[in-house]
Amino acid sequence: MDPTLHQKQGINHLRRVLDYAPMVASDGAATVHLTVEDWHVVADTLFAMDTPMELMPEPIKSYELVNDNRTIRLHTDDYVIDVDPM
Repeated sequence: MDPTLHQKQGINHLRRVLDYAPMVASDGAATVHLTVEDWHVVADTLFAMDTPMELMPEPIKSYELVNDNRTIRLHTDDYVIDVDPM
């Protein structure tokens, strides 16, 4: 499957989140903020566009919406990363 431009943008944002998370992590958890627009691109990529896991950055093992669907939670081997809109 070739990802759409929207999916490519979402995947790129996820890579940036994964790169930034270690800098703000504490005790295996991190919170990363994205602009509202970027957060929605990531949410679309993960939850609305049927993007297959094989297109996701490799460190992501699973993901979910938490906090009344206001936070995207990414699970990796090293961190639990909450992605919130600014």
